[in-house]
Amino acid sequence: MSTHRKRSVSSFLLTSLTWMIVIVTIFPIIWMIFTSLHSNDQILNGITSFSLTKPQWVNYINMWDTVNFSIYFRNSLLICGATTLLAGTFAVLAGYALARFDFPGSKAFSMSIISTQLIPGIMFLFPIYLMFLWIKNTFGLPMINTYWGMILVYTAFYTPISIWIMRGFFVSIPRDLEESAAIDGCSKFQAFYKIILPLSVPGIIATGIFIFLTAWDELLFAWVLTTSSDVQTIPVGIRLFVGQYNTRYDLLMAASTVVTVPVMVVFFMTQKYFISGMTAGAVKG
Repeated sequence: MSTHRKRSVSSFLLTSLTWMIVIVTIFPIIWMIFTSLHSNDQILNGITSFSLTKPQWVNYINMWDTVNFSIYFRNSLLICGATTLLAGTFAVLAGYALARFDFPGSKAFSMSIISTQLIPGIMFLFPIYLMFLWIKNTFGLPMINTYWGMILVYTAFYTPISIWIMRGFFVSIPRDLEESAAIDGCSKFQAFYKIILPLSVPGIIATGIFIFLTAWDELLFAWVLTTSSDVQTIPVGIRLFVGQYNTRYDLLMAASTVVTVPVMVVFFMTQKYFISGMTAGAVKG
């Protein structure tokens, strides 16, 4: 077999394998959307009774009326948005400092950041809960069932890995650009603000997407640290919804679609920034 033919066969097999993985990955989502457009009786009767000639859009109306998902959406947007802003800001500043400045303990600090990811998050749950109780009893500042309590927890969790991502991205940007800016009379802050920061937009967007999506899907801490619907996020709302309406598969699928599809749309709209940012940060570091 010729080299060209071998490459063609390898390319065909690789493409086929890729499409198989894609189909297997997205099939549950397609099935979820498909199921959400049928009545509960149709779902219980089996796949042979499925039909989209008369989609049951009323499922989405009933879902919103049954459980006020607008509150959970609002809470998730506020908590995840604030977390993305805070953790992203810390990641940009700390990542740049680690990439450009050689200060005492910088290497140890870099290793300690990545080592925090080796500890399972569940190990922090009980200590954080006790710490929040201590803060409430000592200073009178409520942390449980509050926006700032969840934002503080999420920011602390997602800042370390975000710093590491941004550090890798800043390392991939040539130092010559800052040296040229210094020759033109720019200070280090001006060089960072006017030159490095605009060039790092793909990395910032990639980091922001990572933080937001990870916080959006988090359930364990949100379940334990929030007991009021005024603060509970979408994963908690879905969990409560499942517990109360576990036989209403039509409403469950509609709720899952409402939670999943908007995030997927945002991701696909910004995927070029996410991919470019992640790959640029992986060049060296």
